[in-house]
Amino acid sequence: MSGRADDFDRTISFAKVALDQIEALRISAAPRHYELWYHYATGYNAPLNAAINDRLAQTGKLSTDEVDRLHAQFFAPSRLGEQIESIGGKVAGKIDQIMAVIDAAMGSTSRATETLADASDQLGHAEDATAIHQVIGDLLRTVKEMETSNRELEQRLGASKGEIAKLQQNLEELRSESLTDPLTTLANRKCFDDALVRLVEQAATQGQALSLILTDIDHFKRFNDTYGHLTGDQVLRLVALSVKQNVKGQDVAARYGGEEFAVILPETPLRAATTVADYIRRAVMGKELMKRSTREMLGRVTISCGVATLRPADTIHSLIERTDACLYAAKRSGRNMVVCETDPEVVPLDTKRIAS
Repeated sequence: MSGRADDFDRTISFAKVALDQIEALRISAAPRHYELWYHYATGYNAPLNAAINDRLAQTGKLSTDEVDRLHAQFFAPSRLGEQIESIGGKVAGKIDQIMAVIDAAMGSTSRATETLADASDQLGHAEDATAIHQVIGDLLRTVKEMETSNRELEQRLGASKGEIAKLQQNLEELRSESLTDPLTTLANRKCFDDALVRLVEQAATQGQALSLILTDIDHFKRFNDTYGHLTGDQVLRLVALSVKQNVKGQDVAARYGGEEFAVILPETPLRAATTVADYIRRAVMGKELMKRSTREMLGRVTISCGVATLRPADTIHSLIERTDACLYAAKRSGRNMVVCETDPEVVPLDTKRIAS
């Protein structure tokens, strides 16, 4: 019960900080504003806190419009598509501007070419020094105009290049955000699904091995109910860190859903993938969890892992289903273990699952 009481007290303190900020800045206490300042109070969203602190350092305040923009940026993932589309439109607009500049430059070059041709013809018919000087004067003016035009073109192209580079960077950041789980910073489910389709197709085409690991945190619900959701989030981040530390190269580590994680291992046979899974399991078990608010040691977290490898007749669904069967065989067999598809513990997936 003390764990729940601590969690209650802590969330209330966060709520008070949020309301104090809303009152101090004299903005409306709309749900989206409360959400933003509550997350600011927890300190878990470092990019959000940095953005707010930077703005407060500059002006000492945040307007309602600025708070709305921050909320849209950090808490409205459904708007990422709109933002990506908007930036893509700006890039296309800049490219159109560059094409217009190039067209204008080509027109200037064409006119200069005509001037040079006329000058050549005039020189051929010039009868005295005065006429020759006149033609040369016209040529010099044309050359100077071209030099000026080229400098302006270079400046405009340079500025547009810089703007496009910045827009492309923003676009990449948004795309990355749309494919990242914000709590664990691993790939999200959408990224996992896309990567699995691509890598399975690649493995099948090139005749390469590919293995899949699914992991599940043991007794996570009981842990969450006992110590609260904030500590539950800490557990998820701990497991995610252990997964990150044991994958490399083109491996794809993702939060599969809830307390489940997945790792796609291209060019990796079953035995090697099973070893990777056991490294992850040992890494998680080797970390002792501490409740941040009280410094209370909460013991160790464990995970169960299932591992399967791609077969010639596999679909995405069948590969995931076999890996899932291995995961729940590990659960049934006592948890905190790795089971691969060749182990005797594996039984058909239609067997009733047991609790996490």
